[in-house]
Amino acid sequence: MKKTKRYIPSIPVETIKAARSGDSIAMTIVLSKYQNYISRVAMKPVYEEEKGMVMYVDEYMRRQLETKLIEKILEFDTTR
Repeated sequence: MKKTKRYIPSIPVETIKAARSGDSIAMTIVLSKYQNYISRVAMKPVYEEEKGMVMYVDEYMRRQLETKLIEKILEFDTTR
């Protein structure tokens, strides 16, 4: 079985510190780095008569994941 490497976005510590201190632009940068991953995790199968099973992004779940990420960024310890 072939292992696939996962892409982990590298975000500069300065950007995380700025997001943690309340900089909205820095928070937007961090959220944009994880946007594709969050959308992929929030996929939901929906049955449509004409197309069969179709995958859609569950917007409620996507927003919950974004909110959780924001909470974790605000709690993040940059002194390590």
